[in-house]
Amino acid sequence: MTAAPDSPEDRLRRFATIWSRAVYQVTSMSLTRPEFEEQLLPLAGRLSQALLARTFDAEEGRAVGAALVSAHCTDPEALSRSLDCVDAYLVLYCGEDGPQEDLRARSSRLQHAMAAGYAGALRDRTLAEQEAIAWAAQSARSAVAEALHASEARFRAVFEGAAIGIGIADLDGNILQINGALQRMFGGSEQAVRGRKVTEWTHQDDAPQVWRLYEELVRGEREHYHVEKAFHRPDGTVLWTNLTVSLLRDADGRPQYQLALMEDTTERRLLNLRLRYEATHDALTGLPNRTLFFERLEKAVTAGEGQRFGLCYLDLDGFKTINDSLGHAAGDRLLVEVADRLQSCATAPGEMVARLGGDEFVALTTGPDTETEVDELAARIMHALIAPVSVDGRELTVRGSIGIVEGPAGERGPAEVLRSADITMYRAKSAGGNRFELADPEADLKAITRHGLTTALPAALDRSEFFIEYQPLVHLGDGSVRGAEALVRWLHPQHGVLGPDRFIPLAEHTGLIVPLGRWVLEESVRQARDWQERYGGHPAGGPLRINVNLSPCQLTHPGLVQDTVDILERAGLEPEVLCLEVTESALIGADDDLLKPLRRLAEMGVDIALDDFGTGYSNLANLRRLPVSILKLDRSFTQGMQQFPADPVDLKIVEGIVSLAHSLNLTVTVEGVETGAQAEQLRILGCDTAQGWYYARPGPPERLHDLVLADATG
Repeated sequence: MTAAPDSPEDRLRRFATIWSRAVYQVTSMSLTRPEFEEQLLPLAGRLSQALLARTFDAEEGRAVGAALVSAHCTDPEALSRSLDCVDAYLVLYCGEDGPQEDLRARSSRLQHAMAAGYAGALRDRTLAEQEAIAWAAQSARSAVAEALHASEARFRAVFEGAAIGIGIADLDGNILQINGALQRMFGGSEQAVRGRKVTEWTHQDDAPQVWRLYEELVRGEREHYHVEKAFHRPDGTVLWTNLTVSLLRDADGRPQYQLALMEDTTERRLLNLRLRYEATHDALTGLPNRTLFFERLEKAVTAGEGQRFGLCYLDLDGFKTINDSLGHAAGDRLLVEVADRLQSCATAPGEMVARLGGDEFVALTTGPDTETEVDELAARIMHALIAPVSVDGRELTVRGSIGIVEGPAGERGPAEVLRSADITMYRAKSAGGNRFELADPEADLKAITRHGLTTALPAALDRSEFFIEYQPLVHLGDGSVRGAEALVRWLHPQHGVLGPDRFIPLAEHTGLIVPLGRWVLEESVRQARDWQERYGGHPAGGPLRINVNLSPCQLTHPGLVQDTVDILERAGLEPEVLCLEVTESALIGADDDLLKPLRRLAEMGVDIALDDFGTGYSNLANLRRLPVSILKLDRSFTQGMQQFPADPVDLKIVEGIVSLAHSLNLTVTVEGVETGAQAEQLRILGCDTAQGWYYARPGPPERLHDLVLADATG
């Protein structure tokens, strides 16, 4: 069956064809070129198998080199051209899709083995020829001498013409012969190489097994070995090589010489080092990058007993403003200057500075006493940032927030340490910036929990994990239930029931507050409709009102008015059933554009309540321009009334607020009523409605049913 196009058999055939064309011209045989190709094809197969074998076997390369001699390819050019073909085409046609760098290295080792096998075969052939000549008739002595000379000439040609360095030494390490390639590797001086023993060529970067393998070889316990080894050149530079050393035995099998084949890998190694540097250092600042920092951090946190580490996580304050106002080029120059200053702060052993990205930097210190060292390092960093940075003729003030994590090695992983430092840095930034904070496990846990809640919020709404509790609004004059405030709760699968203070700020930060607020409004209005259908309203007349909180994000959402209208129409309720509560702080300094949606809702009949009144330090004159009909007095003003006698200052303040509100035709609702005395005092002061634990805690809608029924039967 014919092989598929571009199959391994086809590629192997092409390699053999190229090889035969390169070598055929320097052979002296009666075979035609196609016949010679057929003779090389199995040798090409053996090279291909050795290249791809799981375990490298140099014997295959030596066998191929010896086979070339057996095939009468003994011209000085035959081996050189063969090695060139293997170097250029073996990996290309037989390497399949394997890692090219590894295959190139294995190809080089095969070339070394071929040269060794070729040299050994030539030597054996020469010895055989010499033996044959010795047994020949004395009349053929001249012919024997001529053949011996030709054989030695061919061997010398191979030895001198090889592209790789070749050296021969005795078992004591005395260097007997070197070829031109090896001489050039060491600067061109033959005496500088031949005047030294092999055992003198030590280098501080030698792997521990290099000289153990050498001793085993010269004792005859090992036939060859292959290592990566560095050598000192006479000019002080370093030569890196792939070194293969083989043992040469005499006709009786006794160790006689050692043959070294060297491939110069210096340029390749320098390139690899350069690529490694670029992969582990920041291109802008030259500092170690995230990759190298994580390597160092992992070593630090997994060090032995008694070792500690300290980490400073720095983020520049207000860097985005510099980028936005002066451009990214100016921002880059600022980062370079900051990097230089940080580098000067971490010069002691065990200290390093790295750039994680953007304007985030880290400084790491290791050792047995990092508890004090990390604080000193953070102080040096803060001090280094004091001086302004000159960029394009502008003096820029640099500030930074630092989170510090310090502890013993072996307790935490690098990711956990960096997360703790990041959380601590943001805590320093939230405290005003330009400072450093020490990591606090409790604060870390809160931040991690907060992050978990933030990521779980969208799915929680889809899974209907939110529910609403209702707290009654009671009229202080007759004690009747006039409505209820809707308070959303989250039934979290792990943390249980969470109050709005735990997740509403997170929902506002992520933008989920808009769909969540719409859902709360829909559910609350639907519940108000159910109350109206069952009870009609409160005993004093009119429907039971439902109060729903609006966040600042909802106020700015363009669909607020239309969503509210649609929800009320679908429920079939009049607008006066609904009261939207807005915190005083959300309306401080509000312009007409922000107030416009509230005004439209108020004109429709929806009540607007100013929640937490008295905590926002607003100008009381603003009440005249706000579209509110209800003031909800914050509980802080009435706590002094829970005991008798009441605080006279609180009485005067509340009395003044109630008088002001009533003069503006506003009703007053009081939050946090917890005692009967407090309720009675608020009634005397003229407050209209109240809510608090004195009447009922927030609960399911059925609890409000009981209170309404009690009013109806009372």
